[in-house]
Amino acid sequence: MSDVVLFEELQTPSGFKLGVATLNSEKSLNALSLDMIQRLQPQLDAWAAADDIAAVFLQGAGEKAFCAGGDIVAMYRAMEAKPGVLVDEVADFFGQEYRLDYTIQTYPKPFIIWGHGIVMGGGMGLMNGGSHRIVTERSLLAMPEITIGLYPDVGATYFLNKMPAGCGLFLGMTGAHINATDALFLNLADHFVSSSHKSTVIESLLALPWSNSAAANRTQVSELLAGFTPAAEQQPPAAQVEPHLEVIQRVTTGAEAADVVASITQEPSTDGWFQRAQKTLAGGCPMTAHIVFNQLQHGADLNLADCFRMELTLSVQCCTRGDFREGIRALLIDKDKQPRWQHDSVAAVDAEEVDAFFTSPWAAAEHPLRDL
Repeated sequence: MSDVVLFEELQTPSGFKLGVATLNSEKSLNALSLDMIQRLQPQLDAWAAADDIAAVFLQGAGEKAFCAGGDIVAMYRAMEAKPGVLVDEVADFFGQEYRLDYTIQTYPKPFIIWGHGIVMGGGMGLMNGGSHRIVTERSLLAMPEITIGLYPDVGATYFLNKMPAGCGLFLGMTGAHINATDALFLNLADHFVSSSHKSTVIESLLALPWSNSAAANRTQVSELLAGFTPAAEQQPPAAQVEPHLEVIQRVTTGAEAADVVASITQEPSTDGWFQRAQKTLAGGCPMTAHIVFNQLQHGADLNLADCFRMELTLSVQCCTRGDFREGIRALLIDKDKQPRWQHDSVAAVDAEEVDAFFTSPWAAAEHPLRDL
């Protein structure tokens, strides 16, 4: 059995080292497991404290995915064994995942993410913490949780709110797939680099004149990555979000979740990307639409740590009272793709039910993420 995360320390001519971590589960598209999290956290902590580590580079094994999400099948098994109960395994997974995401978001050294291939769900949480987020011509990003009865977590409360007006709500509700060009426009990525240039990127990073100044190191990494021009055959893909910006902003201005869902799904469009987003929302979990609408409103003024604390509350509530278990069953267990959501429509969801998802099962002094 190979290690689910591989670690290397690459020596540089300047005397410092580049820490390289590789998610190593190609078969699962590098889906983030608890085992991965528990290996990454102590290593990243150690590298943060090590004087000879100048920067960290995080990548996924293979060419298909950086990280396609979290290991939700394992969570399904735990929920299935104890329906309606706050299962320790589930709370532990989310709590440790969010702690890892927070570590990356607040990392004291340059943290470079090679976001090649599929970047979804848990992968978005890892990627959006990076100080230097790289996308390629084959990057495919999404927060598709509405299809499984969860909601955009892993810090999405924070980063969806940093997008141009309306875009975070639209992407969270529809789970729309976006490419490298979209990611740059939406502040989900910092640099486009052709995938054929990966080895050159690493060689160039090693050649930098690293120092003990994290600020100076960040600046020179930014300048280095900004200098890469796309290979002729690997140009950035055509924009999908920006051409729809006016429409997205118009259809997301409703005062209630049901109003926004109606506006999005009823908008006339002949564009395939927009139509797929409409279809996903129409078939998605009604409660998720409400959670997304409210989480972005609640999270607009929250700091990063409070966003993660709120998300842990939402996630365990989705497991105990929500549709998460049913969503996983329909998509990944029985694979009938016919989820039986608790509500027939977004309009049928009661406001008090939504409020219950935002009610923490822990006292403030007992919250698992109270120390962030």
